[in-house]
Amino acid sequence: MENKRNYYLGIDLNDKYAMISYFQLNMNEPETVSTIAGSENFQIPLILAKRKEIGQWYYGDEARKMAQNTDMICLDKLLSRAVNGDELVIDDETYPAEELLALFLNKITALPNKLGNTSDFDRLVITVDRLSKENMDMFWRIMPKLGLKPDQFMVIDHKESFYYFALSQKEDLWLHDVYLFEFDKTNIRYFSLKRSMRTTPQVVTIEESPKRTINGDPDIEFSRIIQKAFENKIISTVYLVGDGFDGGWMQSSLNILCKGRRAFVGKNLFSKGACYAAEVRDNEDKWRFIYMGENELKFNLSLKVKSKGALSFYNIISAGKNWFETKGQCEVILSDTTEIDFWKQLPNSREAKIETLELTDLPRRPDRTTRVRITATPVADDKINIEIMDLGFGELFRGTDKVWHYTMTM
Repeated sequence: MENKRNYYLGIDLNDKYAMISYFQLNMNEPETVSTIAGSENFQIPLILAKRKEIGQWYYGDEARKMAQNTDMICLDKLLSRAVNGDELVIDDETYPAEELLALFLNKITALPNKLGNTSDFDRLVITVDRLSKENMDMFWRIMPKLGLKPDQFMVIDHKESFYYFALSQKEDLWLHDVYLFEFDKTNIRYFSLKRSMRTTPQVVTIEESPKRTINGDPDIEFSRIIQKAFENKIISTVYLVGDGFDGGWMQSSLNILCKGRRAFVGKNLFSKGACYAAEVRDNEDKWRFIYMGENELKFNLSLKVKSKGALSFYNIISAGKNWFETKGQCEVILSDTTEIDFWKQLPNSREAKIETLELTDLPRRPDRTTRVRITATPVADDKINIEIMDLGFGELFRGTDKVWHYTMTM
């Protein structure tokens, strides 16, 4: 019997710091690890330190304090260095930056255990500001160094983390639109989350505003921003994240925020959202939404197959999955045909387009004695490469290993 996953970690990561939250199914919501007992100091500096000619590594606040010592070697900006493929020479040894980032991540993923949680975590989700082919490739390279298998690991951007966080709250908090404002003391931007209730599952989109620099009185400038953002909108909840909201400067802006809606201030929303993402991945059949962001596939790709005498659709690739990490594969037996029909459907549409692929030069064989392997690999959010390989039929008809390639768009 398969063990039920019930312990998840979420890490919000940037070049300056990390925040880590954990979530178990017996908890009401994720908890965030504080580096100082009894405080809400959640930011763990993304720094490693090593005493010269001694093998022990230090991390976080401890490493930052040691940076002043002349006998210490301190390393920062490990995320961007890992993405860039940098190598660092320390004590005449060369270390790939991605290995040092993996070392840091292994140290912080052990923190919940130090708080008394003796379980091994079942899934880790890392969230970063934006995804790219370069940072996704890097994260998947270091995944084995974290002791994880592919089905235990996810990487999402902040918008998707906000999506999972917002829709994991009580329904009255997302009955209408949900907004998130992020302020880093200099620049402010916001995300607005909207649901389409005309589809099942409900399609969710998130719009992002341009960043705006705050030069004057933050209360006055923020008031203007939210008044414009909220114009002609019905909003259930507003979340405020970032160091810029510290200091108790919100007065008139707070009155605007709370007029007919709920408002919450915090710094650990993204790491908590990553925990919810991990939990949802294990319970997708209960999740009522599909997120259509800039990294998510825009259409479903299916085959119409007969199994045990009944026709049904087999989904190879699902809309709403991150195209960087999604891949679909199946094997089918052809029945009196050299063609394969692929069904393409937008998640908010009941209509499907059929694209027929011809397997030219396929060897002639008796009916139902040709098996092919179909591999679907997304190369963009709206483009999928299809590879079809002839496998033959066991000992009766040897496969030719002939391969057909196609590119499919909506």
